[in-house]
Amino acid sequence: MNAATLELAPPAAPVRHIPGNKGIWVGITCEFVEFAVLFAVYFIARAHFPDAFHEGAQRLNILAGTSITLLMITSSYCIACSVNAIRQNKHRSAVIWLVAGLLIALGYPIVKILEINWNLAHGINGESGIFFTVYYYLTFNHLVHATWGILGILWVLARLLFHGYTADDYAGLEALASYWHATDIIWLVIFPFFYVLA
Repeated sequence: MNAATLELAPPAAPVRHIPGNKGIWVGITCEFVEFAVLFAVYFIARAHFPDAFHEGAQRLNILAGTSITLLMITSSYCIACSVNAIRQNKHRSAVIWLVAGLLIALGYPIVKILEINWNLAHGINGESGIFFTVYYYLTFNHLVHATWGILGILWVLARLLFHGYTADDYAGLEALASYWHATDIIWLVIFPFFYVLA
């Protein structure tokens, strides 16, 4: 084989892979389907009770909604940085970024509890009208999914601390990142629907 033959050979195609594993993508698909149904309920209710949705949005604490949005985005960024670090075999950096992602993610349920207390103090509960029934149902469902994500972060962090992931095998960390980003995306839809556009 001469040099001319080598120059004519096509470059090797990059190896593509789905982040994480098939199981997590089944879970993410189920999550998206669930919230697609809930968003359909939101639009049906909003179409029938536009005034209730407009008035209800004015009563929500937009600071709480904005804080949760910033916490979700920032924690997603930290988890993505953890994945990037382990790809480069920077174990310590991967741990630091994941711990940061966990601490920031824990801010979500804390802010949500404060928001619920604020709501109740202002007479806003699930029986305050159709807007608030839909609001609580959607946001509580999201909180449940985020709680599963936080438990996932704890599990992955424990494995990472004991070198369960390396630059050659980090599918578990990628799976966590994929799930958390999906949960983040759903919140980025919920936030404007209730706190901004209604």
